[in-house]
Amino acid sequence: MPDPSLAGGLDERIHARLRLGIMALLAGVEEAEFTHLRERLGATDGNLGAHLHTLVEAGFITVRKQGEGRAAITRYRLTPAGQAAFREYVDQLATLLGLTGP
Repeated sequence: MPDPSLAGGLDERIHARLRLGIMALLAGVEEAEFTHLRERLGATDGNLGAHLHTLVEAGFITVRKQGEGRAAITRYRLTPAGQAAFREYVDQLATLLGLTGP
């Protein structure tokens, strides 16, 4: 498995702009619907779906679908591993920016 970190320890699985936005939005709520994430992030369905899939595969978020067919509502939430990874990402970013000690 490739090393998921960049210089300074930033996790590539979170670092992409949309994935970082997803993680930040989900960190502030219990869960969020796909449409809410799409509207807040200004993403297309396909692009958002691909980034959500990456985060699900990493074990950082879970997906819950309710309903059937076109009326299905899809909701996402951070997992405990996702919460820890996001906290670590923010701490690493703060260190890189010189906002905290090494």
